[in-house]
Amino acid sequence: MTDPQTAHAAIHARIADSFARQGMMRHLGAELRRVEPGLVEIWLPYSDKVTQQQDGFHGGAVGAVADIAGGYAALTVAPEGMEVVTAEYKINFLGSYRGGALRAIGRVVKPGKRLIVTTAEVTHIDEKGQEGPCALMQQTIVPVPTK
Repeated sequence: MTDPQTAHAAIHARIADSFARQGMMRHLGAELRRVEPGLVEIWLPYSDKVTQQQDGFHGGAVGAVADIAGGYAALTVAPEGMEVVTAEYKINFLGSYRGGALRAIGRVVKPGKRLIVTTAEVTHIDEKGQEGPCALMQQTIVPVPTK
């Protein structure tokens, strides 16, 4: 039987290795901050790579970080030898922000063999540490064999 600390370290390594291969997240400057079974936290610092025409965080960047956080939360509960892909997500944008960073926390709502349902909460954190709601996402993930 594997002890919980070893299992947690293996899950973290699995997610960190996959995250390092995410070209889009590297390009945007996203950071993997926390990995737990059923939960992943990613931060996206403000930069000119994530803005729209009015200098706020672009909705595409917000959606991408939410999608990745939810997807990796799902991967923490997927069996070894499996990857995950997004089948669909729905996102509500709650506020527009510039500066600071976005914190996306993905959580598994319902694990499953064929479908995994997740949610992600995206919060803006300004330079003074003040937090504001940015977006909420619900997502359906499909486990697929690793290629």
